[in-house]
Amino acid sequence: MKKIVILFVSLVALMMISVTIYWNLPIEITRKSNIEKGNKIIQNIKSYEKKFGRLPENSDYKALENLGLPHKDTRIYLDYKTDKKSNFELTYLEGFDGPYLLWNSQEGKWTIDYPKIFK
Repeated sequence: MKKIVILFVSLVALMMISVTIYWNLPIEITRKSNIEKGNKIIQNIKSYEKKFGRLPENSDYKALENLGLPHKDTRIYLDYKTDKKSNFELTYLEGFDGPYLLWNSQEGKWTIDYPKIFK
């Protein structure tokens, strides 16, 4: 009986340590695939801006789909927003509450934060 209790406590402690380590890893490791996909879309948006002299409109779904943005039908989707100052933001929306993984053209890096550009 004593061995079972020691084994159970050890497993619980190991799980708690594993979760703590995972939560403290940088987002470049924990969200690597999302960031890589987002970086490709960012390059496509910048190419679009160079070609047409403006950012794609928030409601131009065909152009956004051609740039690689997925449909909103998926459980986790990438949201695109612009403001009137030629800034844009990509946000991986998951569930109802943030913070979310986002990239803002003013900051130029991926962060876990709340959206700064609102529609």
